[in-house]
Amino acid sequence: MARIDDLLNTTLPLLDVVWTDEGEAAGLPDPDNVGEGYELVGRLTQPESTIHMTHVWITEVDQETPWVREHVHDYDEVLTWTGSDPEHPRELGAEIFLEIEGERRLITTTGSVYIPAGVRHCPLGFVRVDRPFTFSALSLAPQYASRQG
Repeated sequence: MARIDDLLNTTLPLLDVVWTDEGEAAGLPDPDNVGEGYELVGRLTQPESTIHMTHVWITEVDQETPWVREHVHDYDEVLTWTGSDPEHPRELGAEIFLEIEGERRLITTTGSVYIPAGVRHCPLGFVRVDRPFTFSALSLAPQYASRQG
């Protein structure tokens, strides 16, 4: 039986991921408004985990800023973005863009997207960010991995 200390993550370790589809590794400038990434669930603190979840704060930017290029995963993924105003939780305070299989959406509300394994997704980026919000990715795999779409 698992002990609670083996299951809790109270340290929020920095991500230990090789990013191939974000920032300089993807041939894009590293966005100044994307904070450090942290592991919420994963092998850094829960070695037996079969899922991986990340968390990052996105801060203000007033010009279109690309972040992630198109890619594919061999597992399902859920992306979430959450506004930071508790009085208006559905308002993102930003406008982000996301493509799925080449179909682009502009998003201005708190929300999420389920991306089945093998589905091409991104580019992802920001049109503008008026106030900070959080962005998380849940990989239904023990660690993050991607390949070109």
